[in-house]
Amino acid sequence: MLRALKERLGIQGHRTMAYPDGPVVLPERFRGYPTLQKDLLCHLDGESCAAACPFGALSCSENGLALDLGKCLFCADCPASSCVGFGNDHRLAVSRREDLLVQTNAEQKLAQPLSPDLRKLFGRSLKFREVSAGGCNACEADSNVLTTIGWDLGRFGIQFVASPRHADGIWVTGPVSENMREALLKTWEAIPAPKIVVACGACAIAGGPFSGSPQISLSLDTLLPVDLYIPGCPPHPATILDGLLRLQGRLK
Repeated sequence: MLRALKERLGIQGHRTMAYPDGPVVLPERFRGYPTLQKDLLCHLDGESCAAACPFGALSCSENGLALDLGKCLFCADCPASSCVGFGNDHRLAVSRREDLLVQTNAEQKLAQPLSPDLRKLFGRSLKFREVSAGGCNACEADSNVLTTIGWDLGRFGIQFVASPRHADGIWVTGPVSENMREALLKTWEAIPAPKIVVACGACAIAGGPFSGSPQISLSLDTLLPVDLYIPGCPPHPATILDGLLRLQGRLK
């Protein structure tokens, strides 16, 4: 036992990252909050930008270029790369669906804290029942990463639980297939009120690459009242954690 403790203290050290008290370390190829420019592609006609994105995330109007982060898959080979660039800002989560629409020279929108009464309930202890509603397991994997020693989600009082009866909210990944719709709604009904909803990933927010299929829902917010939208395919763990901490009112 003493030998194990000595190795833990002397060799392994402290493994949990300092974030949010310190900067989060992101990989070089990380694709964060976008920057938009109006260039030749946008001057052709209003449909050119939309046609450039196979997922319908881009649009162009008299107000300039717009990118819907709820539909964007952050492709490494974006066909509109002459107009769209991605920075390293991991803060992408928002409280309202319309705030995921990024426009040229527009102010960045961030997730807002829950109402004071809900913050009083969930600010120090927030439990989620996760429902994989037809996802590929990428969003689920990056959500699970937060429970490892490197991120230690539990230090903020946030945990994933096995039963909806023990949960404060529902965490949804995937495009909500027809086969999962009833299971999702029954899980939601089983969670005691008051409760919240998190849409994690492009599939839950707007269908992702499956958008338009008759076998999936239009979006999670057509079924449940969403409190937090976390875009990405999948969202980076830092993006997920940032959204949760803002929801709790821990970040300004």
